[in-house]
Amino acid sequence: MSMIKDFRTIAAVNGIASDAAFGAVNPPLYLSSNFAFREFEHSQAYEYSRTSNPTRDLLADTLAKLEGGAGAVVTSSGMAAVNLILSLLKPGDRVIAPHDCYGGTYRLLGALRDKGHFDVEFVDQSNDEALTSALKRGASLVLVETPSNPLMRVVDIQAISRHAKSVGARLVVDNTFLSPALQRPIALGADFVIHSTTKYLNGHSDVVGGAVIAAHSKDIEELKGWANMIGVTGSPFDSYLTLRGIRSLFARIERQQTTAAAVARFLVERPEVSVVHYPGLTSHPGHELATRQQLGFGAMLSFELNGGIEAVRRFVTGLTVFTLAESLGGVESLVAHPASMTHVGMGEEARRAAGISEGLLRVSVGLEAEKDLLSDLAFSLAKIG
Repeated sequence: MSMIKDFRTIAAVNGIASDAAFGAVNPPLYLSSNFAFREFEHSQAYEYSRTSNPTRDLLADTLAKLEGGAGAVVTSSGMAAVNLILSLLKPGDRVIAPHDCYGGTYRLLGALRDKGHFDVEFVDQSNDEALTSALKRGASLVLVETPSNPLMRVVDIQAISRHAKSVGARLVVDNTFLSPALQRPIALGADFVIHSTTKYLNGHSDVVGGAVIAAHSKDIEELKGWANMIGVTGSPFDSYLTLRGIRSLFARIERQQTTAAAVARFLVERPEVSVVHYPGLTSHPGHELATRQQLGFGAMLSFELNGGIEAVRRFVTGLTVFTLAESLGGVESLVAHPASMTHVGMGEEARRAAGISEGLLRVSVGLEAEKDLLSDLAFSLAKIG
């Protein structure tokens, strides 16, 4: 692997033809929960799969290489990955988080704050003045989500990294929406990258998983220790499926983002739609930054329907190709209503502050034919009127 420079090749072949026992081209799946000791008081490389497992370790190695990190820890879910990072904090530490972050992250941060684990301030990170002011009050950890879920706001990772480091804070970037195929936050100054591997990395909506990738080797052992102690490491089978998904990551996202751009352009022209949130549109306020910071604009977008919740209700009943469901990043196209689904746990006041209205819909574009997706949208939008 030392000669491989292209990330697409790493995704496709990391671990391929490495089986020393039988020469299997595809890396074997090690489902064993435990491993035999070589002799009394002397274990072999592996002892117990909660602590470490060959299949999970190969996935972690692949993720670390793709993100340009020193190592990775594979967890049982994306939220477990967020919680693992937060376990590094102690009472009195302070977290600066996006005011428009994923609803599950918002809920977890608030719950741990209320238990006294640490302090949290939710900030509009696209507002330099607000972010600078929050950092001046002190911070241990800055959590960034770019593009944000579900409003696709883009923030400057390099600039926030500089601000965070100036006050001694470490930077965590949730890279779930773009994956390392389209954005590599560690190269932009992040100390940690987190993923819900359920989404684009696995890409087939049949696994729940997560990961934390660390930029610095000194952080890896601490993360592994915590993951082992609290038991949030991912299962070998889920790791195997996720690695299989990563093999096609770059090809999937290339096709998906091409179709997503067509969907965004279509929606902009529709009178039933008041606004489309997609960084690939030149009208998007984060377009220029996304062009510099990202390797593509991704396959996620959101849009606002005129008519609010009643328009949403009529729209989703007409869909036959898109599926109304949570999650994202799979080969199938999905529509979600954040206010009643993914972000319901935030509460109405927090949703309003973040700009998540009753008329907002989030779209994950899959691998279906572009013409079928556009026809489905046209038919459903016509039902609103």
